[in-house]
This record gives sequence, structure tokens and C-alpha cells, in this order.
Amino acid sequence: PPRGAARRFAIWRFARSKVSGRMVRNLFPALLALGLAHPALAQQAAPERAPDANPLTATIHLEDVERFVAVFRESGGNPTAEQLQQRYLEPGSLGVRVFTPDRIESAENLAAAIADNPSRYAEAIDRCLPLVRKADKDLRSIYLGLHGALPEARLPQIYIVFGAGTSGGTAQPGAQVLGLEVLCAISPDDEAFRTTLRHFFAHETVHSLQGDYAQGGIENPLLRNVLMEGAADFIAALVTGEPPDASRAQWAEPKEAELRAMLSADIALIDRALSDPSLAGDEANAAYLRWIGNYGHAPEGWPSELGYWMGMRIWEDYYAAAPDKHAALLEMLALSNPGPVLAAADFSY
Repeated sequence: PPRGAARRFAIWRFARSKVSGRMVRNLFPALLALGLAHPALAQQAAPERAPDANPLTATIHLEDVERFVAVFRESGGNPTAEQLQQRYLEPGSLGVRVFTPDRIESAENLAAAIADNPSRYAEAIDRCLPLVRKADKDLRSIYLGLHGALPEARLPQIYIVFGAGTSGGTAQPGAQVLGLEVLCAISPDDEAFRTTLRHFFAHETVHSLQGDYAQGGIENPLLRNVLMEGAADFIAALVTGEPPDASRAQWAEPKEAELRAMLSADIALIDRALSDPSLAGDEANAAYLRWIGNYGHAPEGWPSELGYWMGMRIWEDYYAAAPDKHAALLEMLALSNPGPVLAAADFSY
């Protein structure tokens, strides 16, 4: 890879790891240890990459799902770790390989998750998988929109897998991987599931493109993730024509001035912790998790992941003021120079 690309990907990959259903108590010290706050980070190998997707012919990879369904049904909804290892994980596609380290974790962990809630997996198979089989047209429509906005971008392959109930999706350069049991569980009916799927097709694809373009220029992990997730939501809304989370926006809009002041203070707090790691304790953790990585564990009375909306609002202002809209979209992928972006949004810290 080009000089520095391995480091940038390692930073991007950790930043993309979403907390879903599990609280991370010592998150900020971990970010420091992994180099999100400091330039020094050991070189890591470039990620495995699938061939680029063609927006006219893109299809959803379902080979992993088909193997999982066979094991699940043959075992009466109670597969063993050995069955899952031999018939699901070992022959798995790139999608399974991407999803395993931080989400599936192991065959034993997956077997325990299924045993704990087999109905969640049964519903995903019976209700949502038939809808996924019809979703290639939605994927191609979104990919055509992304190709029109960003013709130079390398679109990722889309993999649907079953995970351990902890993540709806992740991405790396060239691959977007979605956890079907989670996406189905957060979608109460067929129309909601289709909307969820369309949003993830667009949002996670943006993250895969950030893996190609991101320059690693934002050291503050809260600011970086607010801008990263906000960019993904902005571009997703641009190509789908649908708001990422209408209820979150409805809650936040009347409070935007107050929320901007709170976010500014939290980013400044983390900046101080970056210069003095002894400060990176509970207060810095709370500042980070107030906005990012709190799905299901948001501050009382708040919607989850409010940092996504805050970041999207910053990018909306930047995009509106930008004379070159295409260049503005490329900056959302590169995340290389936050100064003009924050200035356009009249945001300071």
C-alpha cells in the first residue's frame, strides 16, 4: 500500500467499530493505546479486498446466509459450536472473515448467542431473508446514485451474514457486511426493513469509501467519528432521498444550539485529554459515549448516536456553502482538513 496507508486503515477500522449492546467502560484509554490520539502506530497489513462492484449488475452476496440457514434448520434452531465452525465460519466468504474478529468472535460465542435467543434468528430467516432476496434493485439504485455523485469511487461488494446479535453492519475498503438478525430485529415491519436495508447500503458503503480515501488527519476521536458518521448519513440521505432517522432529527432540531455547545465542550475536553493522557478517564469516556457508540445506552431522554446527526448538520452547512459540490463530497471521504468544514458550520471548540 502507499506509505502510511496501513496506519490510516488501522485507525479507520478501529474508529468504525461500533458499540452495540455492550458498554465499553475504558473506551478512551483504548483509543489512546491504539494510536487514535497519537501518530505512532505499528504498521498493519492492508485488508483483503474483493473485486469492485458494478452499479448496473451489483448483487447481494447470500452464500454465507444460505449455509447458516441450512445448519440452523437441520439442528432445530440449536446448532453447536462445532457445526457452526465447520459449516459456517470455516467456509465463509470475505464477509464472514470481516465480521468474525469483533462481532461473531468465535463459533462458541455465536452458538451461545443463538441459544440465548433462537427466535431472533428464526424471524430473520422467515421474515427478512425473503425481503433481502428482492433487494438487488434497491442496491443497484443506490449504487447508481453513488456512482453519479462519486464516479471515481470503488464500490464495495455487499455481504449479508448472521452474527452474534451485536452489530448491524461494518465496512472495510471493498466490502460492506451486514448482520441480518440485528437489522431484522430493529425493523418492526417489511417497509421498515426495506428502509433500514437501503440506509445501510448507502451509509456503510460511504464508510468503505472512507477506508480508501481517509487521510487520518483528525486526531481527536470524538471529532473524527462525529464527522465520519455524519458524512455517511449525509451522503446516504443524498442518494436515498430518505432521512437517516427522522425521530432523532425531530428531537434534536429544537435543541440544536444547546447541543452544539455541549458537543463543542466535549470535543475540547477530549483535546485536553490527548495532551495529557492522565486525564483520559471516566470524564473523557463519558464525553465520547454521550455522542458515539451508545446504541441502546444513550443519555437519559436522548436518542441513540446523536453524534451522527450533529455531524450530518455540520456537513450540511459545509456542502451548502461549497462552490464545488463534488469536491465537498470527496472531503467527506478524505476527512483531511476539518478547519474549513467547521468554519462553514460556524462550529468551534
